[in-house]
Amino acid sequence: MEAALIGFGILLLLIFLRVPIAFAMGAVGFVGFWHVRDSLPAAISTVADRFALLIQTESYDLSVLPMFVLMGNLVARAGLSHELYAAAQSFLGHRRGGLAMATVVACGGFAAVCGSSLATAATMAKVALPSMRRFGYRDTLATASIAAGGTLGILIPPSVIMVIYGLMTETSIRELFAAGFLPGFIGIVLYMLAVSWTVWRDPGAGPRTERMRWAQRLAALQGVWGVLALFALVLGGIYVKAFTTTEAAGIGACGALLFAMLRRIGWKAIYAVLIESARTSAVLFFILMGALIFSNFVNAAGLPEGLLRLIGGRGASAWAVILIILVIYVILGCVLESLSMILLTVPIFFPIVKGLAPELGIDPRWVLVWFGIIIVVVTEISLITPPVGLNVYVLSSVVPGLRTTTVFRGMVPFITVDIIRLGLLTVLPAISLWLPRLFYG
Repeated sequence: MEAALIGFGILLLLIFLRVPIAFAMGAVGFVGFWHVRDSLPAAISTVADRFALLIQTESYDLSVLPMFVLMGNLVARAGLSHELYAAAQSFLGHRRGGLAMATVVACGGFAAVCGSSLATAATMAKVALPSMRRFGYRDTLATASIAAGGTLGILIPPSVIMVIYGLMTETSIRELFAAGFLPGFIGIVLYMLAVSWTVWRDPGAGPRTERMRWAQRLAALQGVWGVLALFALVLGGIYVKAFTTTEAAGIGACGALLFAMLRRIGWKAIYAVLIESARTSAVLFFILMGALIFSNFVNAAGLPEGLLRLIGGRGASAWAVILIILVIYVILGCVLESLSMILLTVPIFFPIVKGLAPELGIDPRWVLVWFGIIIVVVTEISLITPPVGLNVYVLSSVVPGLRTTTVFRGMVPFITVDIIRLGLLTVLPAISLWLPRLFYG
């Protein structure tokens, strides 16, 4: 256990020194395993076996990653975000704070076919912020609604983070996708309530706009048929077991390509999307391989078992252990970006949670699905909390002159409802597990 703690500390140091996380995790995992086993050939053999396993037996499952990345990039390039925002605005814009609510709803819709929080926040900033500024919205509310809505990208399926979690813990990706839908919908509702509370306290923060006629609303809905069809095809097919998650990813990518072509996206733009998707996928694969090597070292060093014995020896209950884990995630979220946090902690905590399933009163089959949703929600919170709220920094990078302090000032109501949602999902696992049990139980 001591070797694992030292390795974890060295890894954090390397990350803070800006060593790429894939290489940092791979190097620490390799050297750490060598030290624990006291055998260089054993360490080399373990790394080789891990690479071979990824390439030979898991390549079919791993194809989920590039396919969903490609689908999200094609949808983003097709300009679907404008239609989503226009449709949401037509129904909500006349309310006080309605444009901010429309932004949250549009972020949820875009997340359903994008799978990336950063991409959702960056895209919607270009679409929604000019409109809210034009109608006199305060920047605190306008930017906070975009940053918070953008976090839905890693929760509402399909989600790249969920795919990585599923591959690391050998948890069913389709069950994770089913589990993420209801918490994502609850997130949208709570964010809209946060907007309502903000404009109730300060009516000038989100003025009303003109109410649109039903004919205009129906016309706006016609522009989002593509995202609705793609969402229903991919997730509906998974839920009714018409095809596997991997097949759904391929169908989704083909559907997004067809949609982009119908939008008359040129071949040069499609080629650029393919290159960008290949680069992103390669980075994710290297990161995943480094994480798996580090996971081998952590397990060989006995860190999960040691932590469980340490906590159990102090008489802590299973729910107290979960609370401690959540507190650790919140603290780490203040200094680490989301992917790094998940890759570093999942190998340590998921064996502990799996062992606590009987005490938690959760079926061992479902406990890792529930825990995956909890991790994603905590990660969402880390995306909008100082000092390393990546969604906030994405906004400041795409909006000239925007100060991060302005965004963080507006984030308080959204962070508050996020903590409420986290508490509900933690103490009521049935919220996350209802759909997976319904479809696959």
